[in-house]
Amino acid sequence: MKIAIRVALAFLACTAFTITTASAQPCPEKNLMYWQAFPAGGESDISARHQQLVLKKKCQKIEIVVQYKPGAGGGLMWAQMNGLPGDGYNVVGINLPHIVLQPLEGQVQYKTEDITPAYWFHYTPDAIVVANDSPIKNFQDLVRMAKAQPGKLTLAGSGTNSANHAAHEKLNIVAGIHTTYVPFKGTGDLTTAVIGQHVTGAMSYSAFAINTKSKVRAIAIALDKRHPLLPDVPTFKELGFDWIDGAYRGIGMPKSTSPEARKRMSVLWAFLNNDPEMKELAFNSGFELINVGVDKMDAFMKERTKAYMEVAKRLGLIK
Repeated sequence: MKIAIRVALAFLACTAFTITTASAQPCPEKNLMYWQAFPAGGESDISARHQQLVLKKKCQKIEIVVQYKPGAGGGLMWAQMNGLPGDGYNVVGINLPHIVLQPLEGQVQYKTEDITPAYWFHYTPDAIVVANDSPIKNFQDLVRMAKAQPGKLTLAGSGTNSANHAAHEKLNIVAGIHTTYVPFKGTGDLTTAVIGQHVTGAMSYSAFAINTKSKVRAIAIALDKRHPLLPDVPTFKELGFDWIDGAYRGIGMPKSTSPEARKRMSVLWAFLNNDPEMKELAFNSGFELINVGVDKMDAFMKERTKAYMEVAKRLGLIK
């Protein structure tokens, strides 16, 4: 998986979108309906609010209207997205590996091919977090306690067959421990459980660790090197594990949306991603900005889907 992630990130570096003079201000003609598959307060919601803020400053007459329809680890919204109007003004937040892994289990009402991505805008590395006053002070404490009490330690995560779920299973395998995964509707919902120590901790992301660092402590992060905003948090690589992984976030549109409308939305999201304020907001929130538009979408999705088959085997979704 480490090699696959590096290939993907190299691919992303080659696909950075440069806004031309002719399309320097690609403002839509009317407000956008931005549908979220997870509750307010999580990484998807934070991203949407960043995009809402930047678009409003660039296109003052236009609003991004954020709507929420959480459930089934995002699967509820994704099963309904093709029922939205394909007018070019309805976009839905989508996630990888969720939209590849969930349909393999067969418990959601959509298939991967039902999702039509228009843009992938950022990547968030896996991170293990605990409450600040947790007796677990570092990764070694977690492993020692888990081995002493197999199955008793609980790690919260966003959804099932999601990036968090996959990372949890990987943790158990590479560290030789047995912890229990506790799925929540989204990161926003699990925050109280982590802070109140109703669970041992969370298998979450760098963004969660950074945005709630006054209340939680990260003990490991899946980056190639330490994050500048989490300088005291070791990487899994430093801890002796071959682990660089996380989740991708983007936008999809109903299948009935015309290719021209998807292209316009792809250009708009590239415009937002390349704004200096967006870059600062993303960095301060722990997001790694990427740029995959419609022109590079097929190749990117093929590469990611192939990589996630290894994850699917780990979760027991395929043999």
